[in-house]
Amino acid sequence: MDTHEYALWLLLKKSKAKDKETRLQAVQELAESSHWHDYQYRTVAQACDQRTAIGLARSKDVDLRFFLPPSQLPKVDDDFSIEDRLRQLLDSLPQSEVDQCVQYFTSLALRESSQSLAAQRGGLWCFGGNGLPYAQSLSSVPSEKVESFCLQALVQHSKVPSHCEAIVANGGLQLLQRVYQLRSDSQKIQRNIVRIIGNMALCENLHTAIVQSGWISVLAELTKSPHNIQASHAARALANLDRDVLHEKYHDGVYILHPHYRTSQPIKADVLFIHGLLGAAFKTWRQQDSDQTQNGNDASEKEDYTECWPKTWLAEDCPNLRVLSVEYDTHLSDWRAKCPIENQRKSMAYRSRELLNAIKAAGVGDKPLVWVAHSMGGLLVKKMLQDASKDPSLQTLINNTKGIIFYSVPHHGTLMAEYSVNVRYLLFPSIEVKELSKDSPALQELNESFLSMAKKMEFKVLSFAETLPTTIGPMMKMHVVPVLSADLAFGDLIQVEVDHLNICKPENKDSLLYKHSLQFIVDALTDVLSN
Repeated sequence: MDTHEYALWLLLKKSKAKDKETRLQAVQELAESSHWHDYQYRTVAQACDQRTAIGLARSKDVDLRFFLPPSQLPKVDDDFSIEDRLRQLLDSLPQSEVDQCVQYFTSLALRESSQSLAAQRGGLWCFGGNGLPYAQSLSSVPSEKVESFCLQALVQHSKVPSHCEAIVANGGLQLLQRVYQLRSDSQKIQRNIVRIIGNMALCENLHTAIVQSGWISVLAELTKSPHNIQASHAARALANLDRDVLHEKYHDGVYILHPHYRTSQPIKADVLFIHGLLGAAFKTWRQQDSDQTQNGNDASEKEDYTECWPKTWLAEDCPNLRVLSVEYDTHLSDWRAKCPIENQRKSMAYRSRELLNAIKAAGVGDKPLVWVAHSMGGLLVKKMLQDASKDPSLQTLINNTKGIIFYSVPHHGTLMAEYSVNVRYLLFPSIEVKELSKDSPALQELNESFLSMAKKMEFKVLSFAETLPTTIGPMMKMHVVPVLSADLAFGDLIQVEVDHLNICKPENKDSLLYKHSLQFIVDALTDVLSN
């Protein structure tokens, strides 16, 4: 046996050692090896255990030859229908004693599938249930839309552990693998599938089934995707599978922006990003879109453009931080609501409880923490801190909060909540918009409570305020959060010549927005970062 061959088998043996440090070191050395032949990579893929495969998938720049490709799926008949199989899977899942939204999404998906099947028999198909009141002939039935409904329903089911077991028992992992392969042209469908796998990975008893159905190679490849959202969904799923290194669990809507991989770099603190109305975990924090008409360096600017500056710039400047972003549904108007009981869920109190549970599972509060929030997200941060202060199990979250950045947060409300008649996008102000009404008593009470806590705990606070109006729909411009409302009267306030949407989107790394934000984070965490 030559030296390379011996070294390979020695590392494989060590990767299965009882001693954790020995195992982790062996996996790291395997991942960093780049001098082997194809057959040696295949040897590792076939001989390594589940724990090692997951560790390799969570290693940066790992060679994808370490992973067995998904097993060849059985051949299907020519009349194989994805939506029909998804419908059968949904039909097999429990419907009683579950969240009303799970029931709603499931019935909606099954109804759309029924209408699609009816269309295939020659009838007309009316796409109801999602607020699009039109009937279409068979030739233009968007089957991908129906599949998306089925997958959205499965996303909801995958949040229920007993339903995850039923998904596995009914062949769901193999079906999702097939859909993933067949729909390689649809990022949205693939993203929802990986989101389901990430939710199912929260159930440790299902890890073997997930690995055996070939998902490790898929997730390892997806973490290398240039698309931040796809890569972050894959990173979350792998993190939930990696119980050898992590005790944190990342629930639906909690995303790791950095680090995506196992790292020898000690993580000393957390930075948590929370978006506002109509925002999202990624798009809210993208770089400001450049004005192509005024710039001649389009090619170079496009090359350097980042879809998520916390993931690229902040991670690069502060590698010792764990950077997280959370996502929750928000709607300006009730007609956008996706579920009959969403109105209860959209209140600040409900959101606060929901997110506190999710971030606690992710270990937020165990280390020093800086919150970063845009618009309504800042009110949510204040509500979460207020609620945490009343819960003995969340005292570490309060004690470890070192600083908060507010980007155009309407501490004193916004006039936007009062525009409802002539503005199409604000036709029926939802609960969460009504909660933002100018001089709302609830906002006043929340603000006073937060200020009292901030002074007592000596939080560092930095607020940014927009000075330009925002275009809302085709008819209207307005200052969504006036400077007076963005001024907390505590900490520092910086006015920036941008509108509400761009107040959290720096133009580049040299912009005032990013420089001040970075400096604030470093200063707030100076004790731990310099240690």
